[in-house]
Amino acid sequence: MKILACNSNRPLAEAMAAYLNLPLTKASIRRFSDMEVFVEIQENVRGEDVFVIQSTSYPANDNLMELLVCIDALKRGSARRITAVMPYFGYARQDHKSGPRTPISAKLVANLIARAGADRVLTIDLHAGQIQGFFDIPLDHLYGAPVFAKDIKEHYDNQRLMIISPDVGGVVRARAIAKRLDADLAIIDKRREQAGVSEVMNIIGDVKDRSCILIDDIVDSAGTLCNAAEALMKAGATAVSAYVTHGVLSGGAVARVSASPLNTLVTTDSIMATEAVRVSHNIKQLTVAPLMAEAISRISTESSVSSLFD
Repeated sequence: MKILACNSNRPLAEAMAAYLNLPLTKASIRRFSDMEVFVEIQENVRGEDVFVIQSTSYPANDNLMELLVCIDALKRGSARRITAVMPYFGYARQDHKSGPRTPISAKLVANLIARAGADRVLTIDLHAGQIQGFFDIPLDHLYGAPVFAKDIKEHYDNQRLMIISPDVGGVVRARAIAKRLDADLAIIDKRREQAGVSEVMNIIGDVKDRSCILIDDIVDSAGTLCNAAEALMKAGATAVSAYVTHGVLSGGAVARVSASPLNTLVTTDSIMATEAVRVSHNIKQLTVAPLMAEAISRISTESSVSSLFD
């Protein structure tokens, strides 16, 4: 087995390699002067089981191209099996036609990865479960719920917890964590009265005098989370925190979170933290390196991955 790290999230790749007690495969992944991606694998990979670690986070297109070129280089180097390990799967939010003449880009990216030569994919907390069906190769889908549940138990034990889904689409994800914690579940129904007008929040469930924890898969601009936190506080919640798997946090998201009623926003390290995230007083990261590394180990030895969540 070999571990190859692309450039999007080297710290996570190094942590996973350390867990597996394996060195990262030597490779040169660089740019020509016109920003073309060039990859040179500097070790023999013939007949090897190779895991390529790359989140397709910002800059999404560059990181996706790096992954595809790495897969092609490994395929031409006669690797026995190539697994694309994607802690964050970019383009996942484009999983259906949102209007006439719009793309389903998540399916396009799935096709690109398969056609480049990947034999299987490993990822965590896809935006929508049906994306698993977009791949014509095996996909192992991990969940951040055990990591979040452990941290919530450590920091919010003996509190009157209420797990909150920030929209109707995230109910299954929130319910899984509520079940692990034996906590109650509430849902936020959000809608726009008209274009350009802020969302109106309707809370399904009684959150008065409860410590609320929002659960989501992606936080990008953080507008929905911050609006939800304000609505929960107005409804009588004693405190609001959020646990989100993928901290995209683009634009002014970090400043928005800092100024919001959120006590803490907890993300995983599926996307490498920016400097703004690292110095923020109310954003912290949990590592998914042991979880993903254990999954890699089980895939390599043909063991069960699903038993990680039993």
